[in-house]
Amino acid sequence: MAVRSCRLLLLLLLLVFWLLSGQVLQTLSLTIGINYGQIANNLPSPTRVAGLLQSLNISRVKLYDADQKVLSAFLNTNIEFIIGIGNENVSTMTDLAKAQAWLQQHVKPYIPHTRITCITVGNEVFTSNDTVLKSNLLPAMQSVYQALVALGLDKQVNVTTAHSLDILGNSYPPSSGSFRQDLAEYIHPLLNFHSMTKSPFLVNAYPYFAYKANPNTISLEYVLFQPNAGVPDPNTNLNYDNMLDAQVDSVYTAIQAMGQTDIDVRISETGWPSKGDPDEAGATPENAAIYNGNLLRRIAMNQGTPLKPSVPIDIYVFALFNEDLKPGPTSERNYGLFYPDGTPVYNIGLRGYLPLMSSSSKRMVIHGLGLHIMTIAAFLLA
Repeated sequence: MAVRSCRLLLLLLLLVFWLLSGQVLQTLSLTIGINYGQIANNLPSPTRVAGLLQSLNISRVKLYDADQKVLSAFLNTNIEFIIGIGNENVSTMTDLAKAQAWLQQHVKPYIPHTRITCITVGNEVFTSNDTVLKSNLLPAMQSVYQALVALGLDKQVNVTTAHSLDILGNSYPPSSGSFRQDLAEYIHPLLNFHSMTKSPFLVNAYPYFAYKANPNTISLEYVLFQPNAGVPDPNTNLNYDNMLDAQVDSVYTAIQAMGQTDIDVRISETGWPSKGDPDEAGATPENAAIYNGNLLRRIAMNQGTPLKPSVPIDIYVFALFNEDLKPGPTSERNYGLFYPDGTPVYNIGLRGYLPLMSSSSKRMVIHGLGLHIMTIAAFLLA
């Protein structure tokens, strides 16, 4: 009788595991986001990528466009998307009718089955040399926002743009952060828009760039989140033990200097390359693993910055895959956490798989697990 009771208990545990297995990916999702770039000729299909991200429990994705194949592949996956309007289309979006047409084609067909929560209009516009593009950015964002209002989607979809940290005229110490004077005429009204629409201010923050430019003066431990004495801010007495915090707080200070105190700063890109040219100091798989591994642990702890300790930083890691067609130095093609075949570039504890088949493969695995459990059950009850 005791043996049969133990068998029944084991069977019950197996059945509970089976019933919960289909929900595990939904309940253990990571709070990080990932940039899914596609400037490559060897990437897996979007359907297989959807399976990879679900196996990794990553629930937030940032695109640089509104690729319909990607959005269709992620239908009913509960993964949250930021989609993008490229710089080449910013001027077009100043026309409200064209902004409405874009939303009708790229957003409305997918909601609510694909969770689109944000649209970025342009990328690093203010660091370009195109004054027309800079002037058109805010009108384009306003048109897209008005089109969302007309569709009744403005409460669930934000409108923003992503900035390079080169928009800062001063970043040290963080309490003295300020925007470049030549950009003030563009940024001031943009901040008013963010405040009015409650949309986030996105920055692409790369401590790697600072280290690459000054490897002899900037501490590697400081940029990699490793133990170090830190850098004190003489104006606030706040101590910064990593550069990413200092960069974010510099942006917060710059925004406050323009009169806004209710705008969230979020990191739309950050990462570290695993390979670089001879003059690209620090671009190694070891450093990339340390940076991104420590970044993930930091995110898991919901840490804020010294200036805003109770506000966890919202972060999108760059990038999902190495992209072999990106121009520029070698590092540009080696920011990925994964190779295109789905194997990790380095180990930071992410465990996932790139499906060999379509998204139905996961259902087949769970179904197979169920059949396996039933076979065990028959044996236990025999």
